[in-house]
Amino acid sequence: MTSYFLKASQFPLASVCLQLRYSSGRGSGSRSMSFQKNSNPSPKLQFQLERVPHMNDFFPNVPSHPNPLIHNRHFHALMNGFFVHDTDMVARQVAIDTSDPTSQTHAYFPRAGPRERVIYKPEDVKAAIVTCGGLCPGMNAVIRELVIGLWYQYGVRDVQGIQAGYRGFYSMEWVPLSPKVVDHWHKIGGTVLGTSRGGFDLEKIISSIEKSCCNVIFIIGGDGTLRGALKIMDEVTRKGLRVTIACIPKTVDNDVGIIDRSFGFQTAVEAAQAAINAAHVEAESTPNGVGLVKLMGRYSGHIALDATLSSRDVDCCLIPEVPFFLHGEGGLLEFMEQRLKANGHAVIVMAEGAGQDLIPREGENSIDDSGNVANLDIGPWLSKQLKQWWKEKYPDRLFTVKYIDPTYMVRAIPSNATDTIYCTLLAHSTIHGAMAGYTGFVGGVVNGNYCYIPLDQVAQAKHFVNVNDHTWAWVRSVSNQPDFIKPALHATTIDG
Repeated sequence: MTSYFLKASQFPLASVCLQLRYSSGRGSGSRSMSFQKNSNPSPKLQFQLERVPHMNDFFPNVPSHPNPLIHNRHFHALMNGFFVHDTDMVARQVAIDTSDPTSQTHAYFPRAGPRERVIYKPEDVKAAIVTCGGLCPGMNAVIRELVIGLWYQYGVRDVQGIQAGYRGFYSMEWVPLSPKVVDHWHKIGGTVLGTSRGGFDLEKIISSIEKSCCNVIFIIGGDGTLRGALKIMDEVTRKGLRVTIACIPKTVDNDVGIIDRSFGFQTAVEAAQAAINAAHVEAESTPNGVGLVKLMGRYSGHIALDATLSSRDVDCCLIPEVPFFLHGEGGLLEFMEQRLKANGHAVIVMAEGAGQDLIPREGENSIDDSGNVANLDIGPWLSKQLKQWWKEKYPDRLFTVKYIDPTYMVRAIPSNATDTIYCTLLAHSTIHGAMAGYTGFVGGVVNGNYCYIPLDQVAQAKHFVNVNDHTWAWVRSVSNQPDFIKPALHATTIDG
């Protein structure tokens, strides 16, 4: 594991002045440090240290205690380098333009890991775990490892499971969790605790937290869930409740921002291969056959993109970030005609959010229980358009469209080995942060390093496919698909 720390020797400048800015949604400050090698004027490198809230910010006299890991026979906690210091930081961006480094601000997050001192004694902790939103491979693995880590690393014995998402705080019985109870959960898809969208009633949730005397809450969910967690964090702060809010981001679409990737994403990409393979077999087995596969991706097309790259049987990949059109030169139908003439079959993979501007809407946009605009179903619509187009142009030729929607099959399976390991490390990293006193944070991986990110930042950040980088170019080179830029617009762009 590589860590990126602030060291003057890493910068080949005659003289360096580091302007350190502490940033947080709960306040900010700044100070500067200078490292002089000679008397030349000092360029300033801007370093922004993203400050994660700590219980000491709200309760200055919170006592600390030695970390129980010191006495854990499975860890060599007394060895130098085992404990992470609050000054250890992880770089958000590791690629910089060295020709002008002073023009860029370099953000850093606190590095995740066990601290030498913690603010909770095991017998004082009452922890709760809740899963919200849609299903994703690995949810049960995360729950299991939160329980295992709390139990065996920190000696916590009171761990409760909240059923059916946020509404479970106030409408259902809490479920006692132990290593024996969750032992096999990582082998099961979905979430044993249950989940739901909506049901967020802040007043009832806070009332339930107060009555239960729960003081450490682990929240697993996507962007809507994290926005709810931020409201809970603000309210417990306003009311002066000593409650830690720690989050683990969950989205099978991989659209949560800042972090490298979400758990379950690699499992979803792997599972999507079965649907693509089936579509390819169906298309190849009939004259002018088209296999149409719809994958998850409400706002971002990461699953469709990675599934296309790993399959190599896909002729066209459609994602929300790249608008496309059907008719005319450079359109999808022209491309499909060319591909069918050349190969006799074709496979299209599309994210669920692709082409939403093409589908006629009746009335106002509908909103789902998570507050998102409900997508229209691109799969049946595109299937119908393809059939209609072919019938009008080639009425006497065979043509078949096989439409496959594996959405619920993909998201409901257990995590694969890679994602299960990832879930374990995410859960344990988040536990370390909560026990050390951090709150209002998300445990995640940035540039391959586990770190703590302010909740308010992650709740608002989105991770879209960057269509200007090499990855999208690789997709187009693999599929040889058009860029879907209309000729008139393309000519205008080239001519400047």
